[in-house]
Amino acid sequence: MNAVDRLFRMPRLARRAVIGLALTVASVGAFAQQYPDRPITLIVPWGAGGGTDAVARMIASLMEKDLGQPVNVVNRTGGSGVVGHSAIASAAPDGFTIGMITVEITMMHHQKLTELDGTSYTPIALVNLDPAGFQVRADSPYKSMNDVLAAVKANPGKFKASGTGQGGIWHLALAGWLRDAKVDPASVPWVPSNGAAPGLQDLVAGGVEFAPCSLPEARSLIDAGKVRSLAVMASSRSALFPNVPTLKESTGSDWATGAWRGIAAPKGLPPAIATRLEASVKKAYESKEYKDFMAQRGFGMLWGNSGEFAGFMAKADADMKAVMTAVGIAK
Repeated sequence: MNAVDRLFRMPRLARRAVIGLALTVASVGAFAQQYPDRPITLIVPWGAGGGTDAVARMIASLMEKDLGQPVNVVNRTGGSGVVGHSAIASAAPDGFTIGMITVEITMMHHQKLTELDGTSYTPIALVNLDPAGFQVRADSPYKSMNDVLAAVKANPGKFKASGTGQGGIWHLALAGWLRDAKVDPASVPWVPSNGAAPGLQDLVAGGVEFAPCSLPEARSLIDAGKVRSLAVMASSRSALFPNVPTLKESTGSDWATGAWRGIAAPKGLPPAIATRLEASVKKAYESKEYKDFMAQRGFGMLWGNSGEFAGFMAKADADMKAVMTAVGIAK
């Protein structure tokens, strides 16, 4: 008995279900083959002109060339990233709304700012990681991270640090390192700021002793000879400042973290569409234009395909939960 005979020997309801499923599969397949047939929106949860916006616009312009349709960047700011991340997650999973999600998605839900986490999306690809650096003033007596650690242990509460808001990525980078070194994170009081730039200015002015932030953010002050970076919290040295040792080289600590960015879509995206988008992002990532742009800005490049990106977010989420609990800001 062939497949057609078996189909028509089925009860009517079962036959309708099989035919309906076949038509749905065929429809999805046909849609995927012609995708995209209209412009795509790429949502950025942060403001225009910032690092995330710049990376997103470069990726979008390169994807346009590959996909043959406009990829329009839309900034949806507010709620410390909640508004934009929510807009990405709640969009229709049809491939015409995607977004650039950031490290904050592994942090916000631990503070009960949102229920969203990395599993709320269809991960497409990880495209950037800027590890935390640890900066001191140029005239600081501390020449290494071991010097800093010894001073903090001998004088808990004496030294202050800044570089982002309370519970931001650079605050948690410092807290995670102290926790890994078996030192109470509260030993270095955190002074909230509106970002790395004001935190670094406070460092130069003498208001704080330490400023954890990415090396690209500290670049101008390092180049000007006003700030020194003692270490980078990564598995390898930065191409931007190859003379700056890793935290592992400095103290033996395996703690590594930083600000990252990746492309994602709403959960439930058809696999064929996800595969097409991943291929387009990979082509953009591997292009000379993207590599030159990232090198010029000093941004770190890190590729992760959809599966790797999902695993990366899961580990980052667990790391952030542990540190935020230790600092007392997880709810």
